[in-house]
Amino acid sequence: MSPPERKKSNWSSVKAALSQLKQDELLGLLRDLYEVSPSNKQFMEARLRIGANQIAPFKKIVADYMYPDVYKNRPVQIAKAKKAISDYRKAAPSDALGAIDLMIFFVECGNRLTCDFGDIDEPFYDALLSMYAKAVEAVVGLPEPAAEPFRNRLRELTESSKGIGWGYHDGLCDEYYSAFPEEDSE
Repeated sequence: MSPPERKKSNWSSVKAALSQLKQDELLGLLRDLYEVSPSNKQFMEARLRIGANQIAPFKKIVADYMYPDVYKNRPVQIAKAKKAISDYRKAAPSDALGAIDLMIFFVECGNRLTCDFGDIDEPFYDALLSMYAKAVEAVVGLPEPAAEPFRNRLRELTESSKGIGWGYHDGLCDEYYSAFPEEDSE
């Protein structure tokens, strides 16, 4: 005789169960979730804006996967680095500047890796260019005082990528100067 089939849960059933909890039970559940994993802790601290630098754990994840310790034979893991950015966006949806910072940091880490260790491969540069394009688009939408430090970092990436193959440098320049044509003649 097989065990009874469990009904799949969904948000509606979870929400209904949560609404039955008393405040102290709900706080206990949240405490347990907070303590059960580092990712839950990072999510809650970012969402609630607790601590001095909520973005730091997400930057560490991006750095670990986009500039891994090659001497320990750790591979680049683009999907996991992208997931850290996505997780931060979910955790802190109102922090557009933090999300832009992470996107540019993603490209900076990959750019630094290739400058330090040589050309990688086309999918790697495609991922960098795609993230760079998203960052440029986000920066274009910012008011000027907020945009300036990001524009400086984006411009620095175009300058530091000279000599990198796979059309990467040209792609960065195309994105940058299409968005900021006034700098093309500088």
